[in-house]
Amino acid sequence: MPNTVTAINENCKNCHRCIRQCPVKAICFTDNRAHTIWEDCVLCGRCFLVCPQHAKRISNETEKVKGFLKAGYKVVASLDPSFVAKFENVSMDGMRQGLRTLGFFDAEDASLGATIVKREYERILKEEKPDILITSSCHSVNLLVQKYYPQLLPYLANVVSPMEAHCQDIKRRHPEVKTVYISPCVSKRDEAEQCLSVDAVLTFKELSKWMLAESILLEKTTEENNKKICRAGMFPVVGGIIKSMDVLPDYEYIAIDGMKSCISALKDIEAGDIHKCFFEMSSCFGGCVGGPLLDHYYHSSIKEHIAVCRRVGEFDCDVVQPPVQSVRKDFLAIHRNVAEPTEEEITEILNKMGKFKRSDELNCGFCGYHSCREKATAVYLGKAETSMCLPFLKDKAESFSHSIVKHTPNGIIVLNEGLIIREINDAARNILKITDVESVLNQYIGNYLEAEPFKEVLTTKENLRERRMFLEKYDCFVDQTIVYVQDSQRLICILRDVTNEEEKRIKMENISQETIMVTDRIVASQMRIVQDIASLLGETAAQTKIELAKLKESMSDD
Repeated sequence: MPNTVTAINENCKNCHRCIRQCPVKAICFTDNRAHTIWEDCVLCGRCFLVCPQHAKRISNETEKVKGFLKAGYKVVASLDPSFVAKFENVSMDGMRQGLRTLGFFDAEDASLGATIVKREYERILKEEKPDILITSSCHSVNLLVQKYYPQLLPYLANVVSPMEAHCQDIKRRHPEVKTVYISPCVSKRDEAEQCLSVDAVLTFKELSKWMLAESILLEKTTEENNKKICRAGMFPVVGGIIKSMDVLPDYEYIAIDGMKSCISALKDIEAGDIHKCFFEMSSCFGGCVGGPLLDHYYHSSIKEHIAVCRRVGEFDCDVVQPPVQSVRKDFLAIHRNVAEPTEEEITEILNKMGKFKRSDELNCGFCGYHSCREKATAVYLGKAETSMCLPFLKDKAESFSHSIVKHTPNGIIVLNEGLIIREINDAARNILKITDVESVLNQYIGNYLEAEPFKEVLTTKENLRERRMFLEKYDCFVDQTIVYVQDSQRLICILRDVTNEEEKRIKMENISQETIMVTDRIVASQMRIVQDIASLLGETAAQTKIELAKLKESMSDD
């Protein structure tokens, strides 16, 4: 089974879509990557079908079949009747010709095997008269019962699938051949490993790709030329098994498709209130025509249902019914290792996910589990992580953001494009002298701050950064930044209170001016003193000069 579906780890983006879609939660997450828990898996293929990153790969046996052909084996294809849903307007003859071109010895419609199986269902109901009988044609449903509802194994028909019945029939007629079953099913490859009659399994997608590589074009046919097949050809559509059978009046015949619906039905059967019922169960919605390997992206179950029904007649296939023992298959319980956490352990895990009381358990299902307690159990079993909880992560992120906004010293105001206040933090309320937060919410910003800068940013989409201004109304200085957030169409105003800083700056400027004035006065005074000294020195020098001149004259006369 582990080789049937493999992971491409580098493609996995931890989106959790696979676990949300997995009906039995057989997926765990480690290192932000999804991993399949094989002991829990029922091979329904939903994870492969829904993965948006193509992180799942289905094993391919095309090379194995090519090896048979190269080795000279006669290879006969058993073609699931749902092929008409993939190869539109191609008859069985057209498919046979295309397969022979590839090198196959022959190809047959698996409705032959379906006829053998439905006859055995009819025999069991008629002769053994079980209270409840569940069809065993879908391997995924069989795995579901074996792993999750082993107590219901007595109700599971001990009959091989149409694939195995047909391949057994082919080998009875041609013992030397290799058989290859071709279908849209994931689980058939796992089933084939457990039976000797099937040598390989191909999917319709693999066959289509192989034919394309060999440039083989399948011949189209008109509805008139399309031969009718036996009524067991209805097996691939929901309710098809029942429609192919001869029903008994004392039984209720119920068709169920989709794994979740099958699980619900099994729970009802387990409750013990249902009796005398024949259950046709298919893991795929719409039956096999809704198989995950029919088309990876999209299929129309109604269109495909009609395509199958149009080629089915009212007669049974002409096939020899083998002995009962040849088509008998015993299904045994497949035990899983499941540990149940205690109530204390669940509570501890819930607390780690931010769920401290019952009202915190939203049971939103985002993580892929039906309830928070089921998710806590998965965490205990190592199948999930506490971080796989959207409300928890959202609350954690909002709490972190709120903590930053609440405790920042800067005022923050959030407005819509109509300049209406949507959010305001405590720092902004302190700056604007607002005591009641409710009184400011949904109010026009112009009631509190000048509106023009906001209008300018809204018009130009150019942010305004750290414009210093004095808010006379609030007697404070602020640095105002206005940012336009395009994605959310919001304006964010950040107010940084710089009153103390501005007052210090003004004080320093005043001190500086005062110092300059004092310096100017001192310089002027000193200049006057110098001038007075200079004047006095000048007068003294002149008087000295006169007196010396007189003395000189007096000495000359002598």
